[in-house]
Amino acid sequence: MLAMLLGTAAPVAAQQPAAEARVDTAIARARAFIRDTMGKAGIPGVSITVMRHGRIVWSEGIGWADLEQRVPVTPLTRFRIGSVSKPLTAAAIGLLVESGRLDLDAPVQRYVPAFPEKRYPVTTRQAAGHLAGIRHYQGDEFLSTRRFATVAEGLTIFRDDSLLFRPGTRFHYSSYAWNLVSAVIEGASGRPFLAYMREAVFQPLGMRQTVADHVDSLVPFRARWYTADSASGIVNAPYVDNSYKWAGGGFLSTTEDLARFGQAMLDNALLRPETFRLLTTSQRTLAGEETNYGIGWATRKDAKGRLTFAHSGGSTGGTAFLVLYPAEQLVVAVLANGDGPFVGATPRIAEMFLE
Repeated sequence: MLAMLLGTAAPVAAQQPAAEARVDTAIARARAFIRDTMGKAGIPGVSITVMRHGRIVWSEGIGWADLEQRVPVTPLTRFRIGSVSKPLTAAAIGLLVESGRLDLDAPVQRYVPAFPEKRYPVTTRQAAGHLAGIRHYQGDEFLSTRRFATVAEGLTIFRDDSLLFRPGTRFHYSSYAWNLVSAVIEGASGRPFLAYMREAVFQPLGMRQTVADHVDSLVPFRARWYTADSASGIVNAPYVDNSYKWAGGGFLSTTEDLARFGQAMLDNALLRPETFRLLTTSQRTLAGEETNYGIGWATRKDAKGRLTFAHSGGSTGGTAFLVLYPAEQLVVAVLANGDGPFVGATPRIAEMFLE
């Protein structure tokens, strides 16, 4: 019996070092790739977390969180996550749908009575899927320095504008549509948006490092923001206040928090399986064309046919990417404190852990 046990244990023991060696090789390749990409894109600092089968296999900070003070990036460094805020907000939508407090196909005025009616009705499903015809940024709006005290005040930027098209007929990416979504969440939940996100999403998942980017507050471990200038190299990014768009692009987070969130979605630790399917199932136009976007998640297959749920994010002085491979149980989160062309690096890094 002992011989039989030893005979079966040996191959298992041999497999473990082999698997660890593959992970070590992937980490070494990814680290070199990140450093090379940082240099080309003018990115001072990057944080990355990789989870496989629910376990962190790599979490590291590379470069500088603050160039002037020579503060290195660590896994605790908080970055602007830009539009990766949308999947986080989508989780709140899912919870309200599950509790029966939110009807995705009701006109938004049921939850936001003050929002003006348009030529056509607009629903939360359409707004969250970029099908509502609500416009995106214009001019220098992305560089807003104005403080908006409430979610309702953030609607004033676009609330009186006409829709660009009949809702449902076209896909048109719009972060302002997610301003409206945050107002819907307030109306459906009866709680201020940020309070509901904190109580319903962040706290239950242990996302202690995920907060709103209040520029007038002291936020521990918050990175400094940079941009690449062709003449001067890396320079400080312009001052902005993102209080007008918490839901669609206003949160700070760490890669470990984002990876934890992604794994919780795969594990159905917050939402029911059917709810996460709702969020990650591609919507369709009225003509039946798939948009490859559900509610807060882009849904695509990679070059090898593997299904992915992902979102990228671009901010003033920040770049972000979160990608989930559900079948492979892989989650990769990457954050940077520069707004150079870094987003495309994340899928390549993910592939290194699947080879």
